Amino acid sequence: MRQLGLLTILLGLCLKGFALPADFVYLAQAVPTIQQDIRYASPYNFVGYPIPGYDAPQCIVTEQTAIALAKVQAHLEKQGLGLKVYDCYRPAMAVDAFLRWSQLPGMDSMQIAFYPNLKKNQLFKLGYVASPSGHSRGSTVDLTVVPLNSKIPQHPSHQQLRACTASANTRNADNSLDMGTGYDCLDEAAHVFYPGLNATQREHRLLLRQAMLAAGFVPYDKEWWHFTLKQEPFPNQYFQFPISPDLKRA
Repeated sequence: MRQLGLLTILLGLCLKGFALPADFVYLAQAVPTIQQDIRYASPYNFVGYPIPGYDAPQCIVTEQTAIALAKVQAHLEKQGLGLKVYDCYRPAMAVDAFLRWSQLPGMDSMQIAFYPNLKKNQLFKLGYVASPSGHSRGSTVDLTVVPLNSKIPQHPSHQQLRACTASANTRNADNSLDMGTGYDCLDEAAHVFYPGLNATQREHRLLLRQAMLAAGFVPYDKEWWHFTLKQEPFPNQYFQFPISPDLKRA
């Protein structure tokens, strides 16, 4: 763990001078009403520590993606709801870090909260984590629907973790509508049309799915939170620049 922490620091030192590519924007500037809960910049994720490349809890996306998300946000606001993003652009170095972690023995302290029914070395094989990742193209987002003006709860400590497949009132708190599982629950229960959902959970998933489809996004049926802009501007390009709060335009 200490070695990985040192690697993160060294990567940060080596990556100074990166710029924000043309056609990329900070979502907070483009659509400030969308909430951000960027888990990979914190220890509260399926790996258990901040991921290399996430130097700040910021959502960066292509301009086209931001425009489409603004349409979804405007639609939901009419219903007293809004979006919250968990992950947006993901540096390719972060994907490499996920792959290395999956191949290391142990280091599975977050299993109960994110993959309670699987082993970490199954996650890539079963399609819950991908290499390369569409997130690295800048037009894929992980997100949910929240009540407007709701507060993002504090992330739990490693000692407070609960199964992501548990009921909404017993799993780790989130201000999301009840989608049947927590975010990044790498499990069959997170499949969009999982048969074990109750009527309310199914309704909430379809609310998100239909709003995103109407704005031009393509869903991923294994993860209710995962969407890619159909007309993404960089369909074959994977970016490496780190997520920083002060990247200047290229």
